[in-house]
Amino acid sequence: MRSIRIRILAILAVLVIAGVGAWQLLPSDGAKEDPVSVGTTDIVTSLDPAGAYDAGSWAMYSNVYQSLMTFKSGAIVPEPDAAESCGFLGGKLQTYQCKLRDDLSFSNGRKITAEDVKYSFERMLRIKTDVGPSVLFPTLKNVVTEGRTITFNLSARDATFPQKLATGAGSIVDREAYSESKLRSDNKVSGSGPYVLKSYEPGSKAELVPNSKYKGALKKTGGPVTVRYYQQSDALLAAWKSGQIDVTHRQLPPSALAELNPGDADQRVTEADSAEIRNLVFNVRAGSPLADKRVRQAIASIIDRAPLVTKVYQGTVEPLYSLIPQGYIGHSTPFFDEYPAPDPKRAKKLLQEAGVQLPLPITFAYRTGDSYTPESKEIQRQLNADGLFKVTIKSVEWTAFQKGYAAGKYDMYTVGWLPDYPDPDTFSQPLVGRDTSLHNGYSSKKMDQLISDTLQFSDRSRTSADFKDLQKLVGEDVPLVPLWQKKDYVLAKPDVAGSQYLSDGTGIWRLWELGWI
Repeated sequence: MRSIRIRILAILAVLVIAGVGAWQLLPSDGAKEDPVSVGTTDIVTSLDPAGAYDAGSWAMYSNVYQSLMTFKSGAIVPEPDAAESCGFLGGKLQTYQCKLRDDLSFSNGRKITAEDVKYSFERMLRIKTDVGPSVLFPTLKNVVTEGRTITFNLSARDATFPQKLATGAGSIVDREAYSESKLRSDNKVSGSGPYVLKSYEPGSKAELVPNSKYKGALKKTGGPVTVRYYQQSDALLAAWKSGQIDVTHRQLPPSALAELNPGDADQRVTEADSAEIRNLVFNVRAGSPLADKRVRQAIASIIDRAPLVTKVYQGTVEPLYSLIPQGYIGHSTPFFDEYPAPDPKRAKKLLQEAGVQLPLPITFAYRTGDSYTPESKEIQRQLNADGLFKVTIKSVEWTAFQKGYAAGKYDMYTVGWLPDYPDPDTFSQPLVGRDTSLHNGYSSKKMDQLISDTLQFSDRSRTSADFKDLQKLVGEDVPLVPLWQKKDYVLAKPDVAGSQYLSDGTGIWRLWELGWI
């Protein structure tokens, strides 16, 4: 997460006439106590932090679970949360040690111990679900505890390890409430975050209330919040327009975002630079029609981002030509350098060299959703236009979609990505490293070595050259094609306070910042 520049497009007016002063912006003795209602189209795949690695689930984790470290809004360096202190031992960046706070307890009242932290990590690595976060810790060798001290021993240098601890993958669970070998499935949570999950209806709503037992980096835990989940962007927009929700975040339809009016007194709009990206991912396993990199290079030679940006997303996204988005160390543009404009002739030549019969049949899957359908149809149109490919598109519900691409059922698919921590490594290891979370079968010793090289330095500015080499290799091997980078939008009613702090363009949801004016 880099330091995010937040621009408020519509600011609540402070009246200074007729005795009406700034005091009216502060909560009064008669302030509303109703929960703030937040709407989103993100889906919670699992309430168990060992079982999910997606934006909707991790947004919930940051509120109901606690990690040893955390990121304050806009910060690029993590600070202790459940930990009293943390740091590397020596200069090898292979031993990281934390001392647990002594005043922590789970929402059920049981005291948190270092053994719970050890259990949480070992359990996550043991279960290792196909859509889980274990991919973040390829170098974690073991976890050792002594009293309140937790020592993480790594098999190789990893300067980003503290940042990884601050993610949803570092969530601490109650070892007496979570099985060591299987995911919890009762739709309940035993955590120590700023909120307690009062009730949860999958795909519908989650009711959260402040956790009176919370101790950590936050100075306040906010008021009650109800999160409402919508399957489609149009349904989210309808709920917003009808007043059913007080705040919206991820994702209103592009047409609605493009028409936002900064002068509308009925809403407050926060627009933030974001590192959310979207990639077209290829199944490179043996037997796949895309196993030959020349076929993938041919697709990269045809993809035209301009219609996606202007027609499908109506200017709410920007074209992306690299695995690492703008604003991060080492960002470059290998896909623009190598594929500057659609070139069907080059694509045909590559396909002929690969020896494939034309048109090449391809199954293209995407997550069911309002904006994803026109995006997928546009990509299909581009690839089918010159008779080189015969792309069939398939819309799949989110949970089934994740399991489908993890099992190699699709030739190609589109996946969005939000940074887990403020370092370009969050776009390298999980997306193109060994055991990639994209499950597309891509493996490269050269890539793994480059990733390892980027983890050698605490001074992250020294990694720029390695990250540029890494991105160049992605442009050559083409395990995926970057499509776009998106801005982040939060809409709120005028009487909601703190909406500008809800998101800083990452997947972290700071629900505790919300309240009533």
